[in-house]
Amino acid sequence: MISHPAGSPATRPVAELMANDDYCQAALVEAVDGLRTRFPDASAAVAFTRPQKTIGFAVAAVAAVAAVLWPLPTAATVVSLMTVVYILAMTDRLLLFRRGLVNGAIAVTDERARAIDDDALPTYTVLVPAYGEPEVIGDLIAHMRALEYPQEKIQVLLLLEADDTPTIEAARSMGEDPIVTMVLVPPAEPRTKPKACNYGMAFATGEIITIYDAEDEPDPLQLRRVAAAFEDADDDVVCVQGKLSFHNATDNLLTRWFTADYGIWFGTLLPGIMASRSPIPLGGTSNHFRRTLLDEIGAWDPHNVTEDADLGIRIAARGYRTEVIDSVTIEEANVDGINWIRQRSRWYKGYMQTWLVHMRHPLQLWRTLGAVQVYRFTMLLAGTPLIACVNMAFWLILVIWISGEPTAIAALFPGPVYYLALISLVIGNSAMIYMNIVAIREERRPELFWSALIVPFYWVLMSIAAIKGMWQLITSPSYWEKTVHGLTSSSTKNDEAADPDGAASAAP
Repeated sequence: MISHPAGSPATRPVAELMANDDYCQAALVEAVDGLRTRFPDASAAVAFTRPQKTIGFAVAAVAAVAAVLWPLPTAATVVSLMTVVYILAMTDRLLLFRRGLVNGAIAVTDERARAIDDDALPTYTVLVPAYGEPEVIGDLIAHMRALEYPQEKIQVLLLLEADDTPTIEAARSMGEDPIVTMVLVPPAEPRTKPKACNYGMAFATGEIITIYDAEDEPDPLQLRRVAAAFEDADDDVVCVQGKLSFHNATDNLLTRWFTADYGIWFGTLLPGIMASRSPIPLGGTSNHFRRTLLDEIGAWDPHNVTEDADLGIRIAARGYRTEVIDSVTIEEANVDGINWIRQRSRWYKGYMQTWLVHMRHPLQLWRTLGAVQVYRFTMLLAGTPLIACVNMAFWLILVIWISGEPTAIAALFPGPVYYLALISLVIGNSAMIYMNIVAIREERRPELFWSALIVPFYWVLMSIAAIKGMWQLITSPSYWEKTVHGLTSSSTKNDEAADPDGAASAAP
């Protein structure tokens, strides 16, 4: 283990550290291999362990033989099992949704945030990884300058790949900034956001570490709100997750669906998970950590493509907690369907990747988290991509049923399974639409109402993305599909940001 990148905060100026080749090389080694070296079983560098491969091949072989010898009973068994999973997942999702509505996120008023004396505020490091995004650098630096935090206590590290010339030139064209420092990450595999963040930790000086994406526009008081939340929280709270929303919600039908999707997740489900004291899969941005926690558990996994969700589970597995704060960071919603599928397939792949990593020692996880928490962890991390994949098959069955009601399809739903499937179809889908409508009401976005009524078409895109992600889990588990930003028009963003009654300002 090397002295700083895995340990205490940097004590020398960033420029001096970056000029030290030995230090930078040690930091790179730690960024790539630190977690895998210190906690091998916590790393997704190996996608499937030998026991997992053995179990997977055994299940596949049994299923294949059964499908050949007893095709209809085998299909009926699979349908029955998945129907039960649907019912369990729907029930748990509705329970979390209700808890989130009742409890809500942690609220810190402007007055409380500004009441903390500057001298009492903790030092802060903001990590902003960016790759191939020269068009957003100007806005990024403006948003960092807008943060209300004492200049002497905030450090913003702009993490750029050393071979990303266009983004580097865009950053340099902005001139020097008193709080923003550019850190060039040496090229090395895997080329992922968590690897860049790990490298940035070698130059971080803050007691609290947070991440923003390059296109983010955080609430200017967010750092102060988080400092207040940590001050008021129990000692086992080591992470605070902010909410995310979009400035271009009404660009097209996809952005409307995406915005409502985020409204459900950050507005109700995450607060519901927090209230139930279950592991919280973190979002990729606006999560704030105590520095000591990141040093203790090995920071981010550079081989996990949803390193945020993985880190949230590792926090819970160590007996710590995450709180969700009512402070919004504005992002750009994907306006392009292909770009959206690339992003969502990475999320689905990462969710299953995270579940596989943490289920390497299921009994240990059970003892640490408890039965209910392991069940919910499985439903969220494994159930979400699995159900999204299976949806396509169930929709095909429904179409065939409606078109002619063949006997073979009827045989797939024996006895009570038929009624469970009917409940899932009618009540389950209605409940999901209802959740979208309620989330829209809570987010005060009435312009999204009509899109919520046809949200099942959005689920088709989710299913395509999930199938793609599960295939990539087998073929290229650590491949990071880059999400292209800056596709929306700047006029749309400026119009919504300037409108006090618009979507951006309406977010809580």
